[in-house]
Amino acid sequence: MSDMNEKDLDEIEEEENIENYITLTDDDGNEVSFEIIGTVEYEDRLYGVLLPFEDEDDEVVILEIIPGETPEEDDFVSVDDDELLGKVFEEFKKNYDGEYEFE
Repeated sequence: MSDMNEKDLDEIEEEENIENYITLTDDDGNEVSFEIIGTVEYEDRLYGVLLPFEDEDDEVVILEIIPGETPEEDDFVSVDDDELLGKVFEEFKKNYDGEYEFE
C-alpha cells in the first residue's frame, strides 16, 4: 500500500496531464491507449489527433469526435475519407506549428 494521499495524486495527475490520455476499443475488441496531442475543428466538425502508445512509427490517428453530454461520453469515430484526413492533418499542422516537428 502507498503512503500517497489524495492531494499528492491530484498533483501527479495535473503534472502528467492525464486528461490528454484515452483508451479506446478497436473493432476486434482490443483496447488501445492514445495520447490526445491536439484537436482540430474543420468544416464544423471536431477531430482528435491521437498518438498511439504502442506505435513506434510516430504516426498519428485522426478520429472524429462526436460530443456527448459530458467529455466522458464523447464518441471517437474513424474517418474513411483519405482526402478529408489529409485536410484535417494539414489544419492540425498549421494550428500546432512550433509545438511539433513534422516531416
